[in-house]
Amino acid sequence: MRPLLLRHAADRRTVVYMAITTALLVVQWWRNDFSWPLYLLAAFMAVAVTVIAHNHNHLGMWRSRRLNAVTDYWLTLFYGFPAFAWIPTHNMNHHKFTNRTGDYTLTWRYSERNNLLTLLTYPTISGYHQQKPIRDYLRELWSKNRRRFWGSVLQYAALGAFIGGALLLDWRRGLLYVVVPQQIGLFVVLVFNYLQHVHTDEESEWNHSRNFTSPLLNFLLLNNGFHTAHHETPGTHWSKTPELHAEIAHHIDPALNVKSFWAWNLRTFLFSPFVPRWRSRSLRLARLRRAA
Repeated sequence: MRPLLLRHAADRRTVVYMAITTALLVVQWWRNDFSWPLYLLAAFMAVAVTVIAHNHNHLGMWRSRRLNAVTDYWLTLFYGFPAFAWIPTHNMNHHKFTNRTGDYTLTWRYSERNNLLTLLTYPTISGYHQQKPIRDYLRELWSKNRRRFWGSVLQYAALGAFIGGALLLDWRRGLLYVVVPQQIGLFVVLVFNYLQHVHTDEESEWNHSRNFTSPLLNFLLLNNGFHTAHHETPGTHWSKTPELHAEIAHHIDPALNVKSFWAWNLRTFLFSPFVPRWRSRSLRLARLRRAA
C-alpha cells in the first residue's frame, strides 16, 4: 500500500534519505567536535541527494504539486545548485542527444581517451558548458513564462541565502558542513555521467550507456546504475528500472553491463596504464573505424 501523498511507495526510502541528510547537517553543526564517521556519512548523503534531484526532476515524488515545489527548494539547498537546472541541461539536452554532437555533457568533447585525467577534468568542463543552456532557458522563460522565470530565480536566491547565512553564522562550519558536501555531490554527479557514457556508442540503439549492476550500489543509490533503461524510458520511476534492464540486457554489449562499480574504476583508471588489457575500448571509435 503506497503512502497517501507519494506516487510510489519506494520513495519512502527517498524521504528517509532526505531526513537523514537534514539531520546530519543539524547534528554536525551543533556538535562541539568533528566526527569523521558522521562526515563521511554526510558526504555519501550529498551524493545521494544528486540522485534524488535527478529522479525527482524526471518524476516528482509527490502527488501534490505544492509538495513537489517544496522538495525542489530542499534539493536546491542540499544539492548546491537550483533544481530547475536539470530541465534545460538534462531533460531537454542530454536525453535528446545522449552524448552525441549537441549534448553539452559530451564525454568526448576534447579527447577520445578514457583515463584518470579525462575523468577528473570532465566535471569542470561539463559544468562550464552546461551554463549556456541554463542561460538560454532563463531567457526563454523571461519571454514566455514570467511566473516560472521568477520561480527559477528564487531558487538561486534561496541557495545564496542558505550558503550566505551559514557562512555568516560560522564560516568554518558553513564551509565544512554546507559548501564542501554540496561540491562533493556536484562533482560526483558529473563523474557518474562521464562513467555512464564514456567509450560507449552514442549512435547505437542499445550501447549508448554503461550500466553498473551491483545490487548493493543500486540499493544505496536508488537504482542509478541502470542507465540504458533510464534513457529508454526516462519518465519511468527509478524503482522500475531493474525490471526494464532485465528485459533489454541481452541487447547490450556485455562490456557495458558492469557488475562491480569499484573494480571497474580501479582497473580502468589506476591499473590499466600497467595492464593494457584493462583499458576500456571505445565502441564509438570502433564504429567509426568500421565505417571508414
